[in-house]
Amino acid sequence: MARMRFHIVALALVCSAVSACALYRAHHDLGDIGALFPSGDDRWHGADSLDLLRDAYAHVRDAGYALVNADCVLIGEEPRIAGHRAEMRGRLAAALGVEPERVNVRATTTDLLGFTGRGEGLAAEAVALLERT
Repeated sequence: MARMRFHIVALALVCSAVSACALYRAHHDLGDIGALFPSGDDRWHGADSLDLLRDAYAHVRDAGYALVNADCVLIGEEPRIAGHRAEMRGRLAAALGVEPERVNVRATTTDLLGFTGRGEGLAAEAVALLERT
């Protein structure tokens, strides 16, 4: 169960990081993230979320941008990520090809409010600062 929870947390954080890449795409009129990974395309069923992050970030790099830093936030009452934070940070950074110091992973709760507070799911957000290379 603990490994499954870790995987779910990692997936939520990767999805939020991919979403940051999606925001870049939208800002530069490159289409939304569905243009890269259509939900109806069976190629993406069961795909490794870190591979999706690598691919999404490759499009950002190809457009002439590089990651300065990223802040990834998991929102939920459980699981607690303190014991896994360094590994998560390292795996996200490795997928992006950057130093772990450029990727922050943290968590917060909603003090038992909403679906995350009731333990019905997790939410995640990511903000990425990019610079033109």
